Amino acid sequence: MNPATAPVDAYVASPASWVPHSPAAFNTSNVFARWSIGLTAFLGAFVIQEPAPYEIFLLATMVLFLVFGMRLSKMALTLGLLFVVFNLGGMVSMFTMADFKEIPLYLAVSLFLGLSSVFWAAAIESDMGRLRVLMRGYVVGAVITSCLGIAGYFSAFPGSGMFTLYDRAMGAFQDPNVFGPFLILPALYLTYGLLYRNIGLAPVRLALLAIILLGLFLSFSRGAWGSMVIAGLCFYTMLLMTEQSQQIRAKLILAGAIGLATVIGMLIIALQFDAVYDMFEQRARVVQDYDGAELGRFARHAIGFQWALENPLGIGPLEFGLILGEDTHNIWVKSLMAYGWLGFFAYVTITVSTLVGGARLVGRIRPWQPYLLCAYATYIGHILLGWVIDIDHWRHVYLLIGIIWGCMALESHHQSVRARQFLNQHLEDRPQAA
Repeated sequence: MNPATAPVDAYVASPASWVPHSPAAFNTSNVFARWSIGLTAFLGAFVIQEPAPYEIFLLATMVLFLVFGMRLSKMALTLGLLFVVFNLGGMVSMFTMADFKEIPLYLAVSLFLGLSSVFWAAAIESDMGRLRVLMRGYVVGAVITSCLGIAGYFSAFPGSGMFTLYDRAMGAFQDPNVFGPFLILPALYLTYGLLYRNIGLAPVRLALLAIILLGLFLSFSRGAWGSMVIAGLCFYTMLLMTEQSQQIRAKLILAGAIGLATVIGMLIIALQFDAVYDMFEQRARVVQDYDGAELGRFARHAIGFQWALENPLGIGPLEFGLILGEDTHNIWVKSLMAYGWLGFFAYVTITVSTLVGGARLVGRIRPWQPYLLCAYATYIGHILLGWVIDIDHWRHVYLLIGIIWGCMALESHHQSVRARQFLNQHLEDRPQAA
């Protein structure tokens, strides 16, 4: 059995070598801290209006954690500095404009979301047991918002249409294109539970996974579909690569085949409904009319890169959409236009650091590895999705970054402890002077 499947709580109670700064004792304050983490993750599934309960509760949680002594390591501070530089680029870009409009508020939200990544990383670094509570809260929220989206799509009750947009499920979100990708992380986490956790809970996990996948499908978001496929393939490949048991590896191959057949079966059943079939036929086209038009999505990408060469400071946040009538729909063009070259290089640094840092942890058997694998595979899918849509204000993307950096910090502490233990053992083994 893969050592990474051992319950995280078992390590939390183990020697301090596994828990940086201070052991995560099961006392009242620690239980409150964990539940606040879980509730915050849960609220991330409900963003009908802004500011959403997620922002309000997260801000209060961040303040309380800092007041009661949460420490920021060098790694967390490094991530925070990168996000500050990113938003500094936005401020410089803003000052190239004559009218700031609502841009200060926009940049304030950008900075807050960046700092939320720092908080998630620091919270996980301080107590890795929070990973499980975080993911459980996320899953519960994802299931509820999926049920709302499904109910809205099928008009299950009066007023349920508020959970759809353009005949597409969007749950308790403002956009199906955000709702769909939000569901990828819990889908992978439930899949991991089906493969490695208590078999007695398999029916429950399977039912929850089916709800989430149906919600994702009914979002009719091509980006969400593609990102789910990419994340799923990355996740499955990493499981096969890191599994040391040939028997379990064979089980994974069989489970993969069964899972693929199940998804195909669910798709065939769903397509028996005329409304679903018509929407699927329309949305399944690789290039929509608004993609390949004269000023369509892809043309705007080219225009944005050209403008970036002429405007190294950017043209100002939100200006691109006002000038051309549509947003960039590309995170890299968005960075160049709204945050200038300074912000662009900061965002590239964050992305590369997260991808490289996460990749270094994939093959290391640790108690936090399951969470790292789920978040890392999802993040890869989102980075590729960023080529066709703006993801700079997607709350769950910053959570993904925080999880990965939190695991990177845990690994750094683990390596430091091992180095100290090796040095101490070496000194003890040295012969004493006569």
